[in-house]
Amino acid sequence: MLDALAALRRLVGNPDADFRDGQAEAIQALVADRRRALVVQRTGWGKSAVYFVTTMLRRAEGAGPTLIVSPLLALMRDQIGAAERAGIRAVTLNSSNATQWDEVREALRADAVDLLLVSPERLNNPGFREHQLPDLAERCGLLVIDEAHCISDWGHDFRPDYRRIKDLLADLPASTPVLATTATANARVVADVAEQLSVGADGSPHEVLTLRGGLARDSLRLGVLPMASPVQRLAWLHTHLAELPGSGIIYTLTVAGAEDLARSLRSAGHEVAAYTGRTDTAERELLEGRLRANEVKALVATSALGMGFDKPDLGFVLHLGAPSSPVAYYQQVGRAGRATERADVVLLPGREDAEIWHYFATSSMPQQERAEAVIGALAEAGRPLSTAALEAVVDIRRSRLELLLKVLDVEGAVQRVTGGWVATGRPWSYDAERYERVAAARDREQQLMVAYETTSQCRMRFLQEALDDPSAADCGRCDTCLAAAGQPSWFDAYIDESKVALAEEQLAQLGVEIEPRSMWPTGMDRLGIRIKGRIAPDASAASGRAVARLTDLGWGSELRALFAAPDAPLPTKLAAACVEVLKAWPWDRRPVAVVAMPSAGRPQLLDSLARGLAQVGRLQYLGAIDLVRTESSGPGGNSAFRLADVWGRFAISPELASALAGLDGPVLLVDDLADSRWTLTVAAKLLREAGADEVLPFALAVVA
Repeated sequence: MLDALAALRRLVGNPDADFRDGQAEAIQALVADRRRALVVQRTGWGKSAVYFVTTMLRRAEGAGPTLIVSPLLALMRDQIGAAERAGIRAVTLNSSNATQWDEVREALRADAVDLLLVSPERLNNPGFREHQLPDLAERCGLLVIDEAHCISDWGHDFRPDYRRIKDLLADLPASTPVLATTATANARVVADVAEQLSVGADGSPHEVLTLRGGLARDSLRLGVLPMASPVQRLAWLHTHLAELPGSGIIYTLTVAGAEDLARSLRSAGHEVAAYTGRTDTAERELLEGRLRANEVKALVATSALGMGFDKPDLGFVLHLGAPSSPVAYYQQVGRAGRATERADVVLLPGREDAEIWHYFATSSMPQQERAEAVIGALAEAGRPLSTAALEAVVDIRRSRLELLLKVLDVEGAVQRVTGGWVATGRPWSYDAERYERVAAARDREQQLMVAYETTSQCRMRFLQEALDDPSAADCGRCDTCLAAAGQPSWFDAYIDESKVALAEEQLAQLGVEIEPRSMWPTGMDRLGIRIKGRIAPDASAASGRAVARLTDLGWGSELRALFAAPDAPLPTKLAAACVEVLKAWPWDRRPVAVVAMPSAGRPQLLDSLARGLAQVGRLQYLGAIDLVRTESSGPGGNSAFRLADVWGRFAISPELASALAGLDGPVLLVDDLADSRWTLTVAAKLLREAGADEVLPFALAVVA
């Protein structure tokens, strides 16, 4: 392996570098033996070195480019940068560089590319699938499947598009080496991935070499700090964030949580920024660069900043709320301490964690009735339907519909083509048993995460055992190991009282914007409602306000408890909060009257809210909009169906219309909960048509 060692030293720029245990063995299997290999090694072990060195050696032999299937743009950017530093010509085709696609295609045709990175979703792009993938499959020198646990629906981060790799494997020449890598796979996932890697073109299986190393991370100091309230958790961060080594990541479970926490920390002088699924590509690149350069103390992130983000000297990882499994937790904390002697890892779990786990688990699991509705709608259409057009036919929210289409595509029931989606006509049945097994496995993982929070055994050992690592052993550094040895915890649980007061003040802050809808959903005519395009200015609501989001760190718990309780008048504490929101509302014109939405479920709450606001604001109370149709499809569904559900449910009485006509100023439209905002949008349209010159929506809470 002298050539391989020379390639490694060129790659890392160190003439004395040597392979770590298992790296040379993996390269030997790929280059000399043309095998299929699954490498399961801890983060920071050097999995990318294996495929970079193999690429250099295979290209020297005259082989075609390496094709890497990689799950995240951040990972692609890191890999391309590392490859270029080693003299490897690396390019990518992804959603963020569409202007460069023609240039990349020409370079591929000219064999001027050593390494091409694509997302799993790119494998199903009609143009790429039909015009480029067959040639790449025929001549690529190495296929790499990075973060290979995503192949398995038993994995913590299953990506349906990853299952398309099974089809790609079947199209590869038998002599093409394949490397799959991951740091987060237990025994069940390893077996599942290895089985899928074995698929051959002629139906005969390939033998898969599995190389597995120990997953312990000697640099990590793990700890759990259970705290009863959001105030305590935020106050601890205010007290200790500046003391943590270097720069790091603070993970939250929701986008709203990340944005709120970043805002709170910034207002207290901490240099942090939010990084979520809502952050656009250019901003993500900027934030990643600032974190690498230690220009921020931390990024407050969701799992959008997860697999593949590479900052070897990342000093700490904190979690405000626990991930739903020890496997996912290990993957995220593995971002830290890859090239440092010490990195600090603290979990601050929350009471709301289980509720959030349940939401994400159920949203990612396809339901038989919905799957059959999608297949039936596409079959009946007889032509390609876009996702937006399909939304007007089946009552499924956009994010869930997109995920379901991917699953059905992988299972052969539908296919993405130019212009949208079509039904294939192939036999398909809902595999209820498999999904039940997956759901049960995820439930067990959630219980394991709870056990991790309360265990008295070594925390690193616990994570290793959750990943079926046979080398699991006590680390001697975590809080439980220190407690067993009669020593104090490595982290300080002390909270400065002034920080408690600051956290209380921040979490007591009130008021979030209810942004008005500006466009009607596509395809409403399919549902018998003849509206389309932009909502007319003289029929739209103005910007509104709510007390808080249901997911907020502060008032969120208060509001969730309110909506979970039986109907009753508005509590005094929340009534006072509503008044504070109204006082701080920067409206152009003060409202002169209050109109209430009708409520079938919480009439006492809504009536007391509307009348109370009218009384305290000395506004004219005009009563409630009439409810003329009580039946409802209930919460959930996509925009088109949610609008159809409320369309025609409300009416303006002659008395209310008469009162509106005599007003000289805006109307405050009061509701208890704003979710899709279509109820407020339709009600505002009716009020504007009846004579209101401006409608200001107000709600106790918004869902997100």
